[in-house]
Amino acid sequence: MKKFALIMVLLFSTISLFAEGYPEMQKAKTITVLATTDIHSDIWGFSYENDKETNNTGMARAYTYIKEVRKENPNNVVLVDNGDTIQGNILTDDIYNKQDGPHPVIQAMNYMKYDSMTLGNHEYNFGISMINRIIAQANFPILAANVHYLDGTPLANSYTIIERSGTKIGIIGITNPNAPTWDGEKVAALKFEGGAQTCRSVIDEIKDKCDVLICVAHLGETAEFDQDYESDAGLKIAEECPELDLLMLGHFHSDVNTEVNGVKILECKKNAATVARFDISIDENNKVTDVKTQLVDMANYEPSKEIRELPIVAEAHQATRDFIKGGVKDENGEVQSVPLGFASETFQPVNEMKGIPEGKLRDTAVIDLINKVELMNSNADVVSAALFKDTSDLPKGALNYGNIFDIYKYDNTLYTVEITGAELKEYMEWAVRGLNTFHDGDLNISFDKEYPGYLYDMFAGVNYEVNVSKPIGSRIENVTFKGKPLDPNQKLVLGVNNYRYSGLKAAKIIAGKRNWESSNSIRDMIVNYLEEMGTISPEVDNNWKLTGYSWDKDLRAKACKLVNNGTIETPYNKSLTKADLANY
Repeated sequence: MKKFALIMVLLFSTISLFAEGYPEMQKAKTITVLATTDIHSDIWGFSYENDKETNNTGMARAYTYIKEVRKENPNNVVLVDNGDTIQGNILTDDIYNKQDGPHPVIQAMNYMKYDSMTLGNHEYNFGISMINRIIAQANFPILAANVHYLDGTPLANSYTIIERSGTKIGIIGITNPNAPTWDGEKVAALKFEGGAQTCRSVIDEIKDKCDVLICVAHLGETAEFDQDYESDAGLKIAEECPELDLLMLGHFHSDVNTEVNGVKILECKKNAATVARFDISIDENNKVTDVKTQLVDMANYEPSKEIRELPIVAEAHQATRDFIKGGVKDENGEVQSVPLGFASETFQPVNEMKGIPEGKLRDTAVIDLINKVELMNSNADVVSAALFKDTSDLPKGALNYGNIFDIYKYDNTLYTVEITGAELKEYMEWAVRGLNTFHDGDLNISFDKEYPGYLYDMFAGVNYEVNVSKPIGSRIENVTFKGKPLDPNQKLVLGVNNYRYSGLKAAKIIAGKRNWESSNSIRDMIVNYLEEMGTISPEVDNNWKLTGYSWDKDLRAKACKLVNNGTIETPYNKSLTKADLANY
């Protein structure tokens, strides 16, 4: 009996040692993957153009949630970012992206212990040197499998493989292949390939090394430019790569929770207003048995003091606010506001229907100001500008740099290019594709949710009408230049920002090459104009208008009242009709 007891003790001891040495073989577990996308430099949770705290955005707020999840599932959380991370506000675009030294966004990500970051298209805005700078500073791999230098040298890593409790997780990064469309010469040394094509080849390379396969792709669900092969469509990756356990998308700034070909897919809002969460069930053999998905709204989370009190973050936040004020210190060392100039009146009209921007329904003073400054600086015949944000405005009173950033948030330069009247007409048709076709009985103008507002250009130098009852491609009517009907063969000089120029070239709408580029940004041109004028007043020349719509005045008034008081949701992407009002 003693010998038997000794044998049993030895046996159980051996089993215990075996279990301690191989815990992953003994029990199932959950790996939680958290993902952010399109943070656009919002570390603090702050709108610098308005000098106000936000209530649902920022890396600091997301970090509060991330810490909570890490406590729930210790040692089994993966944190990834999906790009458009270091661009988007005054802190980065006007200060820290234009100077050497530690980058506050990357330093905050290091503190948050990100496991990877995929390059977004806006990372290329500041040139390859900026990408090399963040690669050098990041304590995590920067991913972009589908871009290489022309000699074949990779710009960044294609993938990374990390381990959580014995489970090996492969993370593949796909950057947006349309970067050359938007950034042209800045990426001329690089070659971009399709997302699905590249992901397929990387999976074939690493699938035998991983238990879990993840793709983090800075693509929207559908194609933007490549309608034939959909090389820039996120859902195409899931269609061609069913081995993926999950796919994180971005770029379109929308909440998406779907499944394609067995692949679980999430995308979330910009500025970390939403965090994507994948909970992956792993069995005792390290096989994925289930993936649960969730989009978590950050409105219920307080910003992390740890992030805000990081010296570089606190310093950058204050430096940005000081920059906007004018950066002039008084005798006590306090920065005092020095206005760039003044607005005699508020520039944008009040929306008749809540949430439907008048700035997209008619000619307004904000767009006319931008176009006026472009005409003055370029000597072009025709120029264009978009309302980048539906709420962009110049308020009555003192104006600072934040106000100018609010109406022109991108660091674009101005190009001129020679075009024909026919090319201008095609460009104008392209610019109004985002307006939904108006049908009899509609009570408002609405917008295509798949067509970003920043593509809706409005023009100066010509007079024209947009008939919203006509189908896409045949809406621009009665175009005149200098009082005469536009001749399709007429030669014109177009003034257009560098981003739009590249897009028009890629879409083969214009054939000419740029013949001039401004030495400063369009935003700086507006700043210079304001400083020179001192006080500016809203001016509208009404050179364009929407036509082809009409509605019953009483029903329209009722619709506006119901939307404005919150009874009916703003009909932004679909028009209200008489039937929609029947129960009110």
